[in-house]
Amino acid sequence: MHFELTYRQTWLHALHPVFKFVMVIVLFVAILFIHNPNFLFYMLIGFGFLYIGWTGHSFKLISILSSPFLIIFVSSATSMMFFGDGTNTWYKIGLIHITEESFYRGVHLGLRGILFGLLGLLFALTTRPVLLFYSAMQTLKLKPKYAYAFMAAINLLPIMVSEFQTLRNALKVRGVTYNSGIKGVYQRIQYFSIPLLAQSIRRAHRTAIAMEAKQFSNDRTYYYQVSYSLKDLYFTFLILAIMATSFWVSTIYSVFPIDNVRMR
Repeated sequence: MHFELTYRQTWLHALHPVFKFVMVIVLFVAILFIHNPNFLFYMLIGFGFLYIGWTGHSFKLISILSSPFLIIFVSSATSMMFFGDGTNTWYKIGLIHITEESFYRGVHLGLRGILFGLLGLLFALTTRPVLLFYSAMQTLKLKPKYAYAFMAAINLLPIMVSEFQTLRNALKVRGVTYNSGIKGVYQRIQYFSIPLLAQSIRRAHRTAIAMEAKQFSNDRTYYYQVSYSLKDLYFTFLILAIMATSFWVSTIYSVFPIDNVRMR
């Protein structure tokens, strides 16, 4: 049982996977040191257009994958809003204490969480795992035995899901029933864990023997040759342009009346 998404190839798919991964990590670190919620808001708009327009996936899929962003925003923002510190109190009842400072810090934290998720999805939806590991072997000199082991593990996941569904259907045909409550959970663990674990051990052993027979050493040729291109340079300029434009617009059109959420 294999899951495959249909999508159109865009220029983001043609980027060097390791280079794209490094750029995303750099953006993660940069966002940690940005304390202006206006800056993050305009960055979210810029990368949002990049995410919607050039990931190559359908709008329906993008919307489904983006729906948890609302939960991320609400959960991270409210935890800071309700229990933060500040001097200008807006609302207070019991343990809940909402101040002006805590409100904007909560919004800032929520925007940061959405940006992290957006950049992670942008990388995941435009990067093939096979090319990522091939580029890691060729660029970062990752040992082939580790890279191919990761690729084999990724390919085994759909097989494990298929085996789980087959085992569940077989138990239904045999009329197996479960008790309610904690005892029923324990029964399900007994019925499913041992057969799936045994199959996984046998499959992992066969894969390890096959990899050893194929001599997965460092001296290997590669079916996929991953190289840099001008698109990587364009991507760098685009990232810098989004950052610079977001900073410039945030100084002119401020959505939030604060430019630094840190405690003074």
